[in-house]
Amino acid sequence: MRNDLAERRHARGWSQGRLADELGVSRQTVISLEKGRFDPSLPLAFRIAMLFGCRIEDVFTPDPG
Repeated sequence: MRNDLAERRHARGWSQGRLADELGVSRQTVISLEKGRFDPSLPLAFRIAMLFGCRIEDVFTPDPG
């Protein structure tokens, strides 16, 4: 799954640590999400979307396949 989490984070001027704090997850989780190594749980995906004021599908898109 692809995402634009890093771009959204940069647009707010936030560090990975700040985003992790806002979401209640570890910095390592944010790193893994941004690199596409980890797909979020549904509750986490909803928290991310709410934090950025958008829909889940605005942040996350399936890999072509």
